[in-house]
Amino acid sequence: MTEPYGREGLPLEQARAQILEALQPLGRSECVPLALALGRITAGAVQAAAAVPGFRASIMDGYAIAGAEQPQPGARWRLVGVSAAGAPYGARLAAGEAVRILTGAVVPEGSERVLPQELIAAADDQLELVKPCGPNPWIRSPQEEAAPGQELVGVGQRLGAAELGRLASCGVRELRVSCWPRIGLLISGDELLPPGQERGPGQIWESNSALLSALLQRLGYGVAQQRAVVDQPQPLRQALQELAADCDVLVSTGGVSAGDSDWIRPLVEELGQVRFWKLFLKPGRPFAWGQVAGVPFFGLPGNPVAAAITALQLLWPALQKLEGAEPELLPRLKVRLEAPLRRGAGRPELARARLAVAADGGLWARVEGSQASSRIGSLAGADLLLEIPAELGTLEAGTELWAQLLRLPLL
Repeated sequence: MTEPYGREGLPLEQARAQILEALQPLGRSECVPLALALGRITAGAVQAAAAVPGFRASIMDGYAIAGAEQPQPGARWRLVGVSAAGAPYGARLAAGEAVRILTGAVVPEGSERVLPQELIAAADDQLELVKPCGPNPWIRSPQEEAAPGQELVGVGQRLGAAELGRLASCGVRELRVSCWPRIGLLISGDELLPPGQERGPGQIWESNSALLSALLQRLGYGVAQQRAVVDQPQPLRQALQELAADCDVLVSTGGVSAGDSDWIRPLVEELGQVRFWKLFLKPGRPFAWGQVAGVPFFGLPGNPVAAAITALQLLWPALQKLEGAEPELLPRLKVRLEAPLRRGAGRPELARARLAVAADGGLWARVEGSQASSRIGSLAGADLLLEIPAELGTLEAGTELWAQLLRLPLL
């Protein structure tokens, strides 16, 4: 095919925009228990069925006193009962009465104020305020977490631990979520050998399937089908057709460049369409995007580091959109190089680095070892992907750069 973006390839941001513009959410959903909803995308909004907590609750251990006015030191009450969590005091407080109340317990009718226990002197059933209490009533609103009908989560929202905890606190037991895209992974290469087998001349142990499957799993996705195929047209054609027939997304590694044994790209062109190939990016230039029998196709580079980085930059946002979410990218921050970094100008680069925090709070990037796209060790322990502009050559220590943070939220 012709090269519509020239020898250098398509800039990363343009490639991502083109891919996302071409995709639509799959639109499939299923109902799952709350315990299985972590990381899933909501297929519809969820509203609170009732107020939560649904009653006025004490914020601390102390005494609920009758009335609403702020008392002064020397005020006295008669202790008439106890209100504990799950065991409320059942009567209305009259003037001059108080109950012992524990954190989270129902504040009885007739009381508009809880006094912290450290402010009270108690003798038998007599209570006296011995310190100023301040204006805070220490009472939680019946609708502090949610009001009836309030939206708890919207459509297209990814569910984290905080969302699941809130839904549980509002009585939600199950909810409808978008189905995961079914991912088909095709690994090609005559030189590839399963780990554990004895290597022959020129053979290497295949690692892309382990790397990409684990990366996708960390991102919340799974590989539905996986094939390892030699670099021959007929078995590759068959694998592409079978995966496209049973998957929502087709991902391959290797075979999309212009070598004599790079069959993937011409086969995709035969079975569907290649929208573009080549990225203006290091690592990751031999990347192809298109479709096979209407199924989105991502041709990742064969080198493991390039495959992982292009998967993060282009495949991950696409999977989010197919799932029905607004794609989120890795967060970015400004850092400074801890030591000089030698490189040749010409292509923008995503370099792997560790994040170091100085005593003054400054953020520094530490680049260790080779940045070769075949060296998986450059990914191990990486906190950052340094965004190095194409025009910059060797960088001095202290150079300020944007970096993508390789961390996912816990909550």
